[in-house]
Amino acid sequence: MNKAAPRHWAAINEVSFVAGMRLLFWTFRVFGRWPFRAMLYPVLCWYLLAAPRARRVSGDYLRRVAAYAPVPRLGVLRHFAAFAESILDKMLLWGGLYDTRAVTVHGDQTIQRMLAQGQGGLLLCSHLGNLELSRVLSLGYPDVKITVLVHTRHAQAFNRLLARLNPASAMNLVQVTDMDAAMAMQLSERVARGELVVMAADRVPVADQPRVATADFLGAPAPFPIGPYVLAGVLQCPVYLIFPLQRDGRSELHFELFSERVRLPRKARAAALQECAQRYAARLQHYCVQAPLQWFNFYDFWHLPTLDTSDAPG
Repeated sequence: MNKAAPRHWAAINEVSFVAGMRLLFWTFRVFGRWPFRAMLYPVLCWYLLAAPRARRVSGDYLRRVAAYAPVPRLGVLRHFAAFAESILDKMLLWGGLYDTRAVTVHGDQTIQRMLAQGQGGLLLCSHLGNLELSRVLSLGYPDVKITVLVHTRHAQAFNRLLARLNPASAMNLVQVTDMDAAMAMQLSERVARGELVVMAADRVPVADQPRVATADFLGAPAPFPIGPYVLAGVLQCPVYLIFPLQRDGRSELHFELFSERVRLPRKARAAALQECAQRYAARLQHYCVQAPLQWFNFYDFWHLPTLDTSDAPG
């Protein structure tokens, strides 16, 4: 049998096994997290039996990260269990049942000073950990305006579930398939007003011919989007990184300054974009090594679209 062809992440309903999460959410609310976990693993085992592609890409990622950090036994099962726990935490966050006071925040001083001065910026996120944590925490700062660029059509059922828990979960989300001049101008205006624009930097664009740069990631070349750095070059604002983690049962948020300004010289534009992608890949790898089970990109991340245009991510 031929190995299944790689699919773009947007074609994969990454929360399809969350059909039972409502029941599990109710179990947590009534009985607590350990009974939730007792019910979770049968759901996960069924899902993994029915999803060979998901098993394969998870196993591929875990084999790569194992060269840099220890991965526990039954790694694929544990990987999906961590994903399910993150989904539960998202529901708890938007349901007002998550103790955000216990969150440890690192490196936020410079971004706070920037916002206090009325300056906006670009915040690059990833699919490591639980980004909803930062969005919920931001609700406690009404002066902080955030616009999150998303492509969530593959996760509509779960987003509707979050919206039922708290309508604020759908606020400030801007659906973006491709970045055009009109969108760039709108975002520039928001940054000029002192707002933050949040954009994922670890998934290739949803386009027929995605614009990517190849960077070394966990020991092999992988495609990373150049869109965040093109946008940063247009906005000419500070660029920060954010990495949420769960370690030892505690939530952490890590902020880093990526660049005060991203310069893209005309004659060396491609090299500058590749350098940005490589720097980002190095920081993503740093945090993946710290929390190997918490990177939730369940597709063939190392598939290079330029090597097979008939299967290029769209």
